[in-house]
Amino acid sequence: MDRKSFLKKTAAAVLLAAPATALISCSSSDNSGNTNNNNNNNNADCIANGAEASVITGNHGHSLVVPSADVNAGVEKDYSIDGTANHGHMVTITAANFTSLSANQQIVVTSSNSAGHMHSVTVTCA
Repeated sequence: MDRKSFLKKTAAAVLLAAPATALISCSSSDNSGNTNNNNNNNNADCIANGAEASVITGNHGHSLVVPSADVNAGVEKDYSIDGTANHGHMVTITAANFTSLSANQQIVVTSSNSAGHMHSVTVTCA
């Protein structure tokens, strides 16, 4: 990469990062999960108990519960994570994600873009 390309790409990255940083720092949202974090729960069982969001980054009222029937079916499905937020997002859990959940492994999915932002959602067994 030549110097001119490097400088253009660096300037573009800085211009994109500055508004994102401002939005994040001004946000009153909470990065903590909206449910219990089950990463350390050795008794968690997605097949028997389903799954839930243990962490939703930048959370401000969103929630996710995945019923055990959906884990057992293993078929790709879209879920609303609206919760108590005043706007909605969707997440898709794929068949491959359900295979991981069936093995009691956590997954991470990204929500749809709504109200100018997205969320990373960590899903763990209940």
